[in-house]
Amino acid sequence: MTGLGRRVLLAALAVLPGAARAQAPAAPPPIGTARMEADGTIVLDLVARQDGTVGHARLTYPPGHPDYAAILRHLGGLRPGEAKPVPPFP
Repeated sequence: MTGLGRRVLLAALAVLPGAARAQAPAAPPPIGTARMEADGTIVLDLVARQDGTVGHARLTYPPGHPDYAAILRHLGGLRPGEAKPVPPFP
């Protein structure tokens, strides 16, 4: 997936319908889960839900990927074997 395609997907995942946006809590719900494999690869399993439609995406970032450091910062760090929720991307 290209950088632009990934950004478009992530932006779509962060969008909530207007009514839900007005009632959203201070901290938006996670958009999926992240885990780090033993070799340091970050795996994001993301879910988008809107108007009864559900979309799933798995994005994989091996060490050395151009976006690896940014993803790791967004997650607040991650260690091999650890998993955590993925907050929406800005």
